[in-house]
Amino acid sequence: MITRIILIRLGKIGAAVAVTLVLAGAFAGCGGTGEEGAAGAGGGIDVVAGFYPLAFAAEQIGGPLVRVRNLTPVGAEPHDLELSPRDVARIHFADLVLYLGHGFQPALEDAAKQAGGRTLDLLDGLELSPNGDPHVWLDPVRYARIAERIGKALGRAAAASRFADRVKALDHEYRAGLADCKRREIVTSHAAFGYLAGRYGLEQVAVTGLAPEAEPGPRDLARVARLARERGATTIFFEPLVSRDIARTVAHAAGAEIALLDPLEGLTRDEAKRGEDYFSIMRRNLATLRVGLGCR
Repeated sequence: MITRIILIRLGKIGAAVAVTLVLAGAFAGCGGTGEEGAAGAGGGIDVVAGFYPLAFAAEQIGGPLVRVRNLTPVGAEPHDLELSPRDVARIHFADLVLYLGHGFQPALEDAAKQAGGRTLDLLDGLELSPNGDPHVWLDPVRYARIAERIGKALGRAAAASRFADRVKALDHEYRAGLADCKRREIVTSHAAFGYLAGRYGLEQVAVTGLAPEAEPGPRDLARVARLARERGATTIFFEPLVSRDIARTVAHAAGAEIALLDPLEGLTRDEAKRGEDYFSIMRRNLATLRVGLGCR
């Protein structure tokens, strides 16, 4: 039996964390990342994903050949991710670590850079907005590209292509569903929908910036309420993992209603129990947008 002690310093979560692992047990079987390598290892490919959209794509593409660990628990906000010593160990010994860089999950990004295995920053190579918005998965075209990169890393290009085709079909649904709308502004509590808006000719008007936990001041609320009134917005959109109070305040001032628009950073407990997934929630978002924007 081999015991190894790892010392890893995580920039955003305090001092160094010492992790002691008995390698003969829980972390045995980490092997290659191709299908033959996984079968030969006898235990499949260990994949660690930062949050739901990456974990879902890896599960769908890898199938029974992969074991995917989503580091963000159900019902939690991925921006707030903190790593336990066990999480650090999983990252270090995973066959593949999937994450988004650019500060989306700083603790994971720091740990991934020090990991002993293969890591993949899925923002690399994508066209990104100048403001550093990481919410690329809400644009089906970009999400399909992410899926293809995951498939390549797993040695599952054909499965990734099939998954990407499903995502591209979703893009066609959005193009058709949002082609003829009375309004083009998405008024949201948090600036998560910039890529979606840009893809389909919409304009995002957000109360706060990219961080959902940011507390807007009275001037922010008044500004967005004024814009909503001026542009005839009838709906203010809120998110499932953050308080809807901001949306209610703006809606009251603007004489509008509120509606749920899910940024798909993670599933709620109810969504998980119902068996919801990326596709069902994105289609629900499309239906919500069509009502809120007065689409034909």
